Order: sequence, then structure tokens, then C-alpha cells
Amino acid sequence: MPKYLRIFPGATVYFRFGCDRVRPLFKPPFGGERRIYMKTKLLVLFGGRSGEYEVSLISASAVLRNIDAEKYDMIKVGISRDGKWYLFGGDISEIESGRWCDNAGNRPCAVCPDYGSNTLIVFGEKTEQLKYDVVFPIIHGTQGEDGTVQGLFELAGARVVGCRAETSALCMDKAMTKTVLRAAGIVTAKDVTVIRREWRSPEAKRELIAHIERNLPYPVFVKPSRAGSSVGVSKAHGRDELCAAFDAAFEWDDKVLCEEYIEGREIECAVFTAPDGAVTVSEPGEIDPGSDFYDYDTKYKNDNASYYIPARLDSAVTERVRECARLAAAALGITGLSRIDFFVADGGETVLNEVNTMPGFTPISMYPKLMIHGGMTYSGLIDGLISEVLERV
Repeated sequence: MPKYLRIFPGATVYFRFGCDRVRPLFKPPFGGERRIYMKTKLLVLFGGRSGEYEVSLISASAVLRNIDAEKYDMIKVGISRDGKWYLFGGDISEIESGRWCDNAGNRPCAVCPDYGSNTLIVFGEKTEQLKYDVVFPIIHGTQGEDGTVQGLFELAGARVVGCRAETSALCMDKAMTKTVLRAAGIVTAKDVTVIRREWRSPEAKRELIAHIERNLPYPVFVKPSRAGSSVGVSKAHGRDELCAAFDAAFEWDDKVLCEEYIEGREIECAVFTAPDGAVTVSEPGEIDPGSDFYDYDTKYKNDNASYYIPARLDSAVTERVRECARLAAAALGITGLSRIDFFVADGGETVLNEVNTMPGFTPISMYPKLMIHGGMTYSGLIDGLISEVLERV
């Protein structure tokens, strides 16, 4: 329910302009009470220093187009590829096309770190202070989904859509996520974790390759530990491809996972966690990538993949997947939203693959598709995520 002021008969409503000017707005007629609904000021953050910059722009554009303008005033803040923050006042189409950075009206801005200030400082000929109520950081991958942005706003006492800083950081690191999930009894793919400095040593590199080949049969997947959207992920069928895959993954992170190949269906669940801890898990969806694996190009650049909602699973496997998603959300301390991805083998074995704390919100992304299939509207989903933050203790 939106915030509102109750205006009683005979009362005069005043509207404040700037810091010192106050004017009467209206006086309701005698004989009736009136209500003025107060819009929530929503700071929408997009872009960022991430390999998933373009995905963020598409997700943010979709959210901005579908948000209920009668409930929310949007403050659009873009972060350029080189990490500069700007208050953006242009059209949504400029974000979608990537031209937003060229808008002459962009103004540099910064978050005021004072606890509880909920203030964005906007620089220019005249410095301004904009108040906000909630932050929606629609940034995927590093420098956005990894707890950095969440920690910045939590330091300032702001309310942020999605997981808290510690959970965001944990889930962004695939190696650490596996450690927590395994401790909770959840099955994940076997893996070997490699640090960049180990790979640089010729002797250590030979030992690592030998260790991988003893424990993980080809083919294997090699992926950065802290990246998303399949950025830097390769499938290796032999030693030469393995070495090339590690070199490619180290371009994105200094910690890399080599995982066993799981023969099975790619299954995804949308998860919503309420302030009281109640977890809603969608029916699973299924992705047939139409290629060797569900890589970045398949997700965002071409139309080869096929999607099945609900997934083509029997009822017993479906419930097993959903229960595993609930357990994972609880073990990882997830609040708000997440998308949890699985492999389901032909025999029904369920293997948890990854957890995404700020999944894609593009028109073709699975998280909104799954929630909409469950009966929500796109704008209702956004409203629910914001309401969840406002209701947190």
C-alpha cells in the first residue's frame, strides 16, 4: 500500500519548494477527508564496471518501462564502464541502446555515506541533494552483484532490493557457495579451484593439470569463480583446450573453477524470500540451449535456445528441485530475490549449479518469466520486491 497523508476538513496542505519556500497547495472542502498518496522515491542503479554491463542496461530498461509510475518516482543513476556515477534524466531508450553516457544532461553524483541520510549528492553549477527511499541495484556480476554496491548503501543505512552485502558476496563466489551448500547437504558438481598465482608457476601448473585429469574426466567446464551470465566460461575436451580455457577465465577473475560435466537438463527456479523468512519457489523452468552449452551469446545475442515453463519433469523430480532451492536459499541467507540453477540427470539426480542474487530482468530472462507463469505481473513483481525491502526489520 502506498504511503499517504490524511487531510481533514479545514486543513491547509503546504508544499515545500527547496529549503525555505513554503506555499499552500490546497484546502479540502468541509465535510470530507482527503488522502494524498506519497510516492516512494526509487533510486534505480544500472551499468557498472562489469562484463555484464550490456545486460544491466537491458534489465534496467525493462524495469523502468514496467514500474508503476503512480507509486514510484524514479531517480535513474548510471555507472559508466570506467566507474563514474551520473544522474541520468534522459529517455529509457538511451539506456537500452547504450547511448545514455552521451547525454549532455548527465550530472556527476555520489552517495552520501552518512547513516540514515538517504541522500544522493548531485554536482554541477549548483550542488543538489536528492532524497531516496529505496535502492534497486540492477547491476549484474562484479562491482554490483557481489556485495560491493550493497555494502556501500548499507553503510549509509539505505534499504536495498535483493540480498544483503554478505550474502551477495558469498553467492557471487562460486567456490565459496559450493562450500556452504555442501555443508547443508546439497549436491553440487565436483570441482577443482585454481588461483592465478598457482597457474603462473610452470611446475604448479603441471601438477594442477595432472590433478584435474586424475579427478575429472573430459569434457570439463572452466569458469571464473566470480562472474555471471556465462562470461569467461569454456568447455574443454582435452588438455590443450583446458589450458586455453583457464587462460580465458583468468581474464575475468583470479580464481577459476574446473567442474565436472553433468549430462542432464538445465533447470532454473525463481525464488522470492519474504521478510518473515517465508520462501516462495516457482515451478521450475527448463532451457534447451540449442548449442554446446548455455553461453553468453545464447543467453543474450541469438535466439537458438528453447524454453519450457514448466520444465519437462515428473512431479516427484519437480518437488525435489523446489525443495533443494528452498534449502539453498535458507543456507545462504537469501533475502528478496534469487534464481537458482540446477542440472537434472536422466535418472532424476539433482545437482545445484549456481545461485544468482540479481538475475537478469530482460524481457527474455527466466526469473520474470517464471514468476509471471506463477500468476504475477511484471510490474507486480517489481512492486513486491520493493515492498519486501520496506517491510524488513
